[in-house]
Amino acid sequence: MSTPDALPDRLGYAFRDPALLARALTHRSWLQDQPGTGESNQRLEFLGDAVLQLILTEALFALFPGEREGALSKRRAALANGSFLARLARELGLATSLRLGRSEEAGGGRDKAAALEDACEALVGAVYLDSDLPTARRVVRGGYGDLAARLAEVEEGENPKGRLQERVQPAHGNDALRYDIVAVEGADHARAYEIAVLLHDRELGRGRGPSKKLAEEAAARAALAALEKKTDGA
Repeated sequence: MSTPDALPDRLGYAFRDPALLARALTHRSWLQDQPGTGESNQRLEFLGDAVLQLILTEALFALFPGEREGALSKRRAALANGSFLARLARELGLATSLRLGRSEEAGGGRDKAAALEDACEALVGAVYLDSDLPTARRVVRGGYGDLAARLAEVEEGENPKGRLQERVQPAHGNDALRYDIVAVEGADHARAYEIAVLLHDRELGRGRGPSKKLAEEAAARAALAALEKKTDGA
């Protein structure tokens, strides 16, 4: 595990109370091995989720003045869901700074989306408590960067299986694609699936994920990338 010393530079924020940063990075499993060493990040996660929702709501309200509530809610959900927050956490390097118990570490907890999502929300809560809402807003917006570009990435990545189906259906019909499980690895609590997507009997791509659904989506993305590359003549 690395220290969180580099996080302030990546965040663009220096904590006045370093204990808040340490708490934001403390998974509940750490306290099982280190009893009496403080608090996990669960309460900060609760607070950070509310702060993040407010900041994103404000930003989207201003960015899309003509959109109705339903569309704005959908965009906010796309930017605040677990997989996206885990991605942000990885970009910030939170995975290497998490404080985990031995069993959680051995079980691959440092790469689990749930732990990264929780740490990301807890970090927002910690910044808010250590400063104020305007500062938390600046840090969050800095981490997200260009919201319109982020949304374009998310929307491009939505429903890759549907986009692949639309791509092959005109030439091959509705039932040409199938998803086959190639391998299943890991213990029950840490499954990893590898799935191949085939067009009739020709493999188009493979993907891995902690569930069949996510592995199928990863395989569809790989297939779309391969088909795009072929179309470009590469």
